[in-house]
Amino acid sequence: MNGNLHCPLCGDGRVEDFYRDRRRQYLRCVHCGLVFVPPRYYLGSAEEKAEYDLHRNEVDDPGYRRFLSRLADPLLARIPSAARGLDFGCGPGPALAAMLKEAGHQVSLYDVFYRPDAEVLQRSYQFITATEVVEHLHEPGLALEQLWENLEPGGYLGIMTKLVRDAESFARWHYKNDPTHVCFFSESSWLWWARQRAASLERIGADVILLRKAQGLC
Repeated sequence: MNGNLHCPLCGDGRVEDFYRDRRRQYLRCVHCGLVFVPPRYYLGSAEEKAEYDLHRNEVDDPGYRRFLSRLADPLLARIPSAARGLDFGCGPGPALAAMLKEAGHQVSLYDVFYRPDAEVLQRSYQFITATEVVEHLHEPGLALEQLWENLEPGGYLGIMTKLVRDAESFARWHYKNDPTHVCFFSESSWLWWARQRAASLERIGADVILLRKAQGLC
């Protein structure tokens, strides 16, 4: 176990060593299965934003749109027409929001660095998306709980993030090398999270998770 460290997803203090390289230590929560780095490895806000500013994800880039369609297509097949949604962590080029708007939906934007409009986090939505976001969160438990509260009964929370399999594959995994990636979910982490909220879960492909809020529940 690792002193006073607690899992940033579930808050449990039962954490164990999972992997270590020359850059960082990675811990695993025994309770929910989240793999995470201790807070001493977090970048400062300016350093973190500088990393994101290096990304070149343009709204009209065909390759980027194909990548995002892995979440957009199954989500569009499930939500009602003219639905109200939120693209959480939209980044400087909100291509997913543009794709959903083109399909006839209303989409609000939030990003702590590029669209820091806290007012949109006070509304309710029929769908919420977070593509390549949760792995950056320092407090994923709090952030996901906030989004779940914003979601209407029957609504969908669509997540895109690469999933941890085991320590052996983790050692070779490029995804862990990004210094802004601090939380790594496994499928079992999402199953645990869904069970706590009586949510239905669908895994689509390698990296898309759709969580549906039960009807009649807040």
